[in-house]
Amino acid sequence: METNGDRAPRVMIRDLPATDRPRERLRDAGAEALSSAELIAILLRTGSARQSALDQATSLLAAFDGLGGLARASFPELCNVHGFGEAKASQLKAAIELGIRVGRLSPDGRPVVRSPDDIAALVIGEMSLLEQESVRVMLLDARNHVLGIREVYHGSVHTTQVRIGEMFREAVRATASAVVVVHNHPSGDPAPSAADVSMTKSLVQAGDLLGIDVYDHLVIGGGRYVSMRAARLGFDSTRVGRL
Repeated sequence: METNGDRAPRVMIRDLPATDRPRERLRDAGAEALSSAELIAILLRTGSARQSALDQATSLLAAFDGLGGLARASFPELCNVHGFGEAKASQLKAAIELGIRVGRLSPDGRPVVRSPDDIAALVIGEMSLLEQESVRVMLLDARNHVLGIREVYHGSVHTTQVRIGEMFREAVRATASAVVVVHNHPSGDPAPSAADVSMTKSLVQAGDLLGIDVYDHLVIGGGRYVSMRAARLGFDSTRVGRL
């Protein structure tokens, strides 16, 4: 136990009985037996001058309104928390991202996509950083397991250059049930152009002929994305909401 001037004594985790310490409880009872605050405390390892790691974890959850708010918190927001810094913010963000990625895996270890957010999460980090345009096709099986992601075009891409057959070649080879088309705007603006809408319409029509569904077409730019299905661009109203 430590004291800090006139403040109330700060209870350190090491001062707790062994049966109450998060790390020992995880070892003896399993991670599922721990509260969210205890799990976060293990990640933080140490507290601040005013709080133990467990107290700091509890305060974090309160400040960000639970795990969901904490997961959505930006890196700068975490760094601005008293007693936090880049090291702790990095540890926390890394752990949250690992949890998100594990949650996307199917029992056989392949990612599963159920929404535009799931699709974007698999590609947005890399594709937002590209200085040239890239068009990629995500191959899906009948249960939305991701079979692979193939780059079809790279460089200065114009709709007139895109051959619809090329977009489905890998899907046919992999006997994919569906595809998601993803491309980036190096300008950082993810707003779909008229050419993007035209290409999407052509892809949907070709997919119908081939028996391969086009589930979505995502446009990525500046860390953001637009789902053309959700925006009803290039997809007729009967297809909206199927993914």
